[in-house]
Amino acid sequence: MKQSIKKLMVMLILAVAFTSCNQGPTLQTYFVDNELKPGFISADIPSSFIDVDKVELTDEQKEAYESVDKLNVLAFTLGDDNKEEYQVELDKIKLILKDDRYQELMRGGNSIDGKFMVKFIGDVENIDELIIFGNANDRGFAVARVLGDDMNAGKLMSLQSIIKDMDFDDSNLNSFKEFFK
Repeated sequence: MKQSIKKLMVMLILAVAFTSCNQGPTLQTYFVDNELKPGFISADIPSSFIDVDKVELTDEQKEAYESVDKLNVLAFTLGDDNKEEYQVELDKIKLILKDDRYQELMRGGNSIDGKFMVKFIGDVENIDELIIFGNANDRGFAVARVLGDDMNAGKLMSLQSIIKDMDFDDSNLNSFKEFFK
């Protein structure tokens, strides 16, 4: 009887380990696989990058800022010589974001200029990862992963106003800012 229970437990552990390791592509693996490839621009930005001493934050913005650990950004720049590759990479991102683990918060745009979507992992009041994806048909696409603890969707959106007015010294970050103008 003890041997049967032990065998059953080992089989159960192996089954759980096998199924949890084979969950398909994720944004994290996509970032790692592509961050150094030609055509891509990437940046890992710690939350401390925003100098909050120079910015007056509301209580809501301060709470949102403190809940964010870092931001990972990956963009593919569209050019005349890489339109096919752009479409392949765009399809890969869209397929990853169709996974049920990414819940949709909002979307917008149009088929002529481009589209954006905001998705997240967790629940609206306690987000583990916020994903912002946008594509501009004449520029390329960008996807940002906002990582943190106990992030709140509404409070995070309040940070948008201070980020858009910031000046960035880093050339990669300026490229991202220009992409979203």
